Formats: sequence, structure tokens, C-alpha cells
Amino acid sequence: MRGFHELHLAAAFGTADEVAALISETEDIDVFFEGRTALWQAVNARNHVSAALLLAAGADPARPMMSGWSPARLSLATDHPLPTTEVLTQQERAAIAERDRLVAALAGVPEFDGYSIACVAGIDADEAVRRLEAEVLPPGEVPAQLDWWEEPFADDTEVVVGVTDVPGGCVVVQPWSYAASLPVVTRPLSAGTVTYSMYANPKSGNQGSIDRDGAAVDRDLLPGGRSVEDDGTAGVFLAHLYVHEPIAYCCAYTGLRPENPRAFTGPDRWVLLPDRIRWDL
Repeated sequence: MRGFHELHLAAAFGTADEVAALISETEDIDVFFEGRTALWQAVNARNHVSAALLLAAGADPARPMMSGWSPARLSLATDHPLPTTEVLTQQERAAIAERDRLVAALAGVPEFDGYSIACVAGIDADEAVRRLEAEVLPPGEVPAQLDWWEEPFADDTEVVVGVTDVPGGCVVVQPWSYAASLPVVTRPLSAGTVTYSMYANPKSGNQGSIDRDGAAVDRDLLPGGRSVEDDGTAGVFLAHLYVHEPIAYCCAYTGLRPENPRAFTGPDRWVLLPDRIRWDL
């Protein structure tokens, strides 16, 4: 019998044939791997064909796991709910509605790698610029929208970021590199509040970080990716809602409510970070 983690991976990302073959080789269809069953994986990944195959093979949709999120209860947030007597709370239903609104609002953000962002709760762009000790650049010196400067790795380019007000806080973005996600940027921004930053690393995928009150809370996170049981009831649900939506996840975590993609595609202002930040590049 092959390792049970293969079934869990196939349930999330595999084809119907792959899942069916692994089901036939599995003695316990509800075996846990990293705190969840294969059915939970299928529901979380919206792999509805795999979920149907696992249910037909006897997988238990009501089995408790992941901080109270059984596969059946988790499925209530998808377009293919499983039969269940469980219900979502009013707050959870509101979170689903906000997810739908937020994902639609950010639909104009191009899909590419190499950018970095910091979503900052509770402060506006003016305060962000002050905390960063940054210099606002004149309009004639701003880079083309989501494009490279003539010298994309020139010294000044590496320490230029865009800053934009959005409902709930502000967004710092660097379309071409990782400066917006550096601790030397996110720590001062998080004083008295919280930031969720991300670098879309072309080599290793999205790398998320949380800072609160001027100190790191967590690093090497995967926004828009997998959740862990230690995230708690609300954290597991938030990760599920924003699977494959990393930018929206960063906004949702910090309570930002952008109404359009402008903060990520055409920032209100471009600023030059101070020389001390160059040492962290």
C-alpha cells in the first residue's frame, strides 16, 4: 500500500483516475495526515469530483477535525455543499460575502511573480510614509504602471515603493522586487497595528509574514495556500476562503477592503525609502 499522504495530495490536486486508484489501495479512507482527511483536502481545494469519489468510498463528511471544521461544514462555504445538519454562523456567512466582493474587486490585478506587498491595518498612506521616513517622488519620476524602470536594478529603483490609501488602512507595493515585504519596512508600519506582507517569489512561491506592534509574529507563511490546525477556527476558515487568492487573503487578514485593484496596479504615490533600508536589500 502506498503512503496515505499520496491520497491526500491527489484528493486536492489529482485527477479522478488518480484518486480512484489510490482509494482502491487505502485501508482507511479517513486516515489523518497533518490533522485532516483526504475528503477535507478535496473540499478545501474545491476538487469536487474527488470529494464525490471519496464520499462514495465511505469517507465520513462529519468527522471532527481542523479546529471544528469537518469536511461537511467546510463545504458550506463552497458551491458544492455536502449533506449536513451543520450550519455556518452569521459572522462566517458575512466573511463569505466579503470574500466574494473582495475577489471581484481585485480581479484586475495581473497574475505575475516578483512583486511584494504590505497590507497595513488602521493607518493611512501619509502615516505610512512618515513611519518609513520616505521621500515622496514628484509625478515625473514615477515608474510606468506595473512596469520596470529603464534600469530595473538601479539603486534607487530597489528602494522605491508605491503607497495607497484603501478602506481600512493602506497598501505598500513594489511591483518588481521584495522591498515592500522586508522586516525593516513592515516593522515600523506595524507599530500599534498589524501588517501582512508577501513576496511573490518566482522561485519558491508566495512568502507571507505577519508583524504586530513593531515585532515579527510569524514568517514563511503561505497566503492563499494551505492552513494548519494551529491557525484556530477563524484562521482555518480564512485560509479556506482565500485558497488561490493570495493578495485578497493579505487584505482580508488585516481587514483592508479595497474597492478596486488600483493600490496594486497604479499606486497613488511613489516614495523613496531611506538609505538605511538599502542595507537590508
